[in-house]
Amino acid sequence: HDKHKPAKDQHPSVKTTASDPAPGAAEEPEAKQENGDCAADAPRQTDPPEGGWGWVVMLASMWCNGSVFGIQNAFGILFVSLLEKFGNENDEDLRFKTAWVGSLSMGMIFFCSPIVSVFTDLLGCRITAVGGAAVAFVGLLASSFVTSLGPLYFTYGIVFACGCSFAYQPSLVILGHYFKRRLGLVNGIVTAGSSVFTITLPYMLTGLLKSVGLAYTLRVLSIFMFILMLAGFTYKPLLPKPVSSSKSGSRCPSLKRVFNVHIWRSLGYRIWAFGIPAALYGYFVPYVHLMTHVEERFGVNANKEILLTCIGITSGVGRLLFGRVADYVPGVNKVFLQVSSFLVIGLMSMMIPLCHVFGGLIAVCLLMGLFDGCFICIMAPIAFELVGSQNVSQAIGFLLGMMSVPMTVGPPIAGFLRDRLGSYDVAFYLAGIPPIIGGAMLCLIPWVEARRRRKEAQLVAEATEKMLESKNGTEVKVKPEDTESVI
Repeated sequence: HDKHKPAKDQHPSVKTTASDPAPGAAEEPEAKQENGDCAADAPRQTDPPEGGWGWVVMLASMWCNGSVFGIQNAFGILFVSLLEKFGNENDEDLRFKTAWVGSLSMGMIFFCSPIVSVFTDLLGCRITAVGGAAVAFVGLLASSFVTSLGPLYFTYGIVFACGCSFAYQPSLVILGHYFKRRLGLVNGIVTAGSSVFTITLPYMLTGLLKSVGLAYTLRVLSIFMFILMLAGFTYKPLLPKPVSSSKSGSRCPSLKRVFNVHIWRSLGYRIWAFGIPAALYGYFVPYVHLMTHVEERFGVNANKEILLTCIGITSGVGRLLFGRVADYVPGVNKVFLQVSSFLVIGLMSMMIPLCHVFGGLIAVCLLMGLFDGCFICIMAPIAFELVGSQNVSQAIGFLLGMMSVPMTVGPPIAGFLRDRLGSYDVAFYLAGIPPIIGGAMLCLIPWVEARRRRKEAQLVAEATEKMLESKNGTEVKVKPEDTESVI
């Protein structure tokens, strides 16, 4: 892959980090000479190639999204099996306790993201992704040997999920190294990977659970994590690593580099980072409880897997469609696509209890999947717009970390309501309210960013005017001196 990262085209500001070998003394003069190069060359040196090895990276990232979130989205199938194997119908909190396995797993994926962003900056995308996939493999394999519900909280809910988190986030960051103009489309294709898995895994899991049982099903899924570990080796970085502020050559990075507080200076990012978590308190509820709700309302023999298939198909279509649309939407106006997504997702969640005909439930799932794909595929492009490419790793990391709380507590609360009220109706009604509120908060971002850019343009204009005035004044003073010296 060396043709994509020649030594001569390195960014002039690149310095060694803790993961790089120290340069020899003979290399220092060359580095100084590079630092004196014309600034106009910088854009050429950091422009993404818009293809090449990037297509291989895109496929690897697609497998990552598919294997990680395909398994998470299909947890509703595992949820039914867990109720049968470890549950006791005399337990009043049965669904509440079992739901914690899936919700803890989904929540930990996002909770670890701020830490993952630090590791991504320090160690790079490749090492972080490969190590995370290895941990996920161990966690999922260990889950297949447990004999009670309690250990699953650790093996599946923490170990497997933490590994997935370390494998997932680099798959988003590395795309910005290879694509810029096509980033929306590429993100749509990559995130469509989870749609492909969401379509196929329910049928695969149902067949495996019936034929070989829960333990061997989890062992088959662990093979997906092993393939993900191999896929992580393709993440060859192109953009320069963040510049270390350590002048002594210490291997310990500075605190500012470990925790990038610069991203929080952006009011637009702060609104985005708090608005999206506010919208997600009910987001994961259908993925966990919809299968059980269908069994209770339409019978055990109802074709419940078709609902996850509908969500997966339209989610994939939505990621490709809206990923392409996002490339033509200027700047932070991409946020309006997420606003519309949350509005539709909230309304569809409220529609689930109202569907007394199975066909109506299919229509609801089709729309929910379409706009779920829209919400997911433009997350990375919006992050690039708000904080820039150098800060996007920790920007996404902190956002995903804040998303962990609502993603974790939503399904258990829904399970608690079902155990106490005897149906999921109230749970689905309440799950539709947060997306509408959170979407309304995001509407402020384009206005805030437009205001910020006007102020920046005004400051630049004033600084330019002062510089020109100072330059003209200097020229007026210099001319007489030159004339006197000539005389």
